[in-house]
Amino acid sequence: MRLIWKLLRKHISLFELSVFFVANLIGMVVILGGIQIYSDLKPLVAGDNALVGNDYVVISKPVKRLNSKSVFSAEEIEELKIQDFVLRLGEFTPAQYQIFGGINIGGQGFSTYMFFEGIPDDFVDVKSKEWKFSKGKRKVPIIIPRNYLNLYNFGFSQTSTQLPQITESMMKDLELELTLSGGNHKDKLVGKVVGFTDRLNTILVPQSFIEWSNKRYAKGENIEISRLILEVENPSDPKLLSYFKKHGYVAEDKPAESNKALFLLRVGVAVIIGIGVLFSLLSLIILTLSIYLLLQKNIDKLRTLIDIGYRPTTVAAPYNLITIILSVSIMALSIWLLSHVRVLYIDYLSEAAGREISGGMTLTIISGFVLMVGIILFNMTIIRRKIAQISRMQ
Repeated sequence: MRLIWKLLRKHISLFELSVFFVANLIGMVVILGGIQIYSDLKPLVAGDNALVGNDYVVISKPVKRLNSKSVFSAEEIEELKIQDFVLRLGEFTPAQYQIFGGINIGGQGFSTYMFFEGIPDDFVDVKSKEWKFSKGKRKVPIIIPRNYLNLYNFGFSQTSTQLPQITESMMKDLELELTLSGGNHKDKLVGKVVGFTDRLNTILVPQSFIEWSNKRYAKGENIEISRLILEVENPSDPKLLSYFKKHGYVAEDKPAESNKALFLLRVGVAVIIGIGVLFSLLSLIILTLSIYLLLQKNIDKLRTLIDIGYRPTTVAAPYNLITIILSVSIMALSIWLLSHVRVLYIDYLSEAAGREISGGMTLTIISGFVLMVGIILFNMTIIRRKIAQISRMQ
């Protein structure tokens, strides 16, 4: 073994190994850094506790002529459900009876005809304990678009000195006097605003209330669906847009910010990891060439060692050891550097998110270990094959 080390030291190039070390270190840091950043940021744009929700697209059919109905058939809905770009589908169920609502603000009352719609609770972006309907209490929870309140504050209240501007909390304290009529029934109920939505441009009530009230006031007549809400992976998917265009569907709202953020995060991380992989591949090539050069320089002496009785595994051991030491050092140094860099940004990220980012570096460490083992096994295979080739030479 000592003789082999002496032969190795005579022809080893510290410069070549240094280039490999630095290049592989950069590649490993970039790859693992991309994984760590993705791991830290993903909970903020995806999952139950995300800062922004999933992507939802509301679609309808355009109104083509007077007195025409733009509704979806059961076949069209079923066809949409099986498309690979649709994760979930929900139907807007309209109230099929007359609704009259009144409210008193600052001593000034006004009333108007209204409309209600319901969708499955999974698609509602407002979480409230009051979002449930009980026939016994006769109180109807309501969610309205936030822009409706803005229209009142910066539209109606500006045209009348008697109408004060109101905040969201004030709006939640008000009670709406509702008169529901149809099907030989006429009842007075109380409506209460429990939240404001930025996703849906409609006046929402619980699906359970819509089902109950349609049976009571509309005699449970067949309900025609004119709007659908889709949860999609990517609202900018060309297949989705092409499908809408082909069938004449109109997307009523812009893609949600959540999937934009998640999509950009994935693209950014993919680019970062791609650059890291490129660095690592280049460094791997440098190491492989360095080992080949070392073996080629010592080919005659190594063949002599094998001829006098040294086993190929013994001859290959120093080269394998160099590969292991370099790879382990690179991985350990990469994790150490990333842990210090993460300390610099994790507090800022937690402060910006408004909550502690609790994810650790487990995924990064596992990924680094897998990469390290892969690099070691690859180079050991190259060394073994080259030594075996030398041992077969006459």
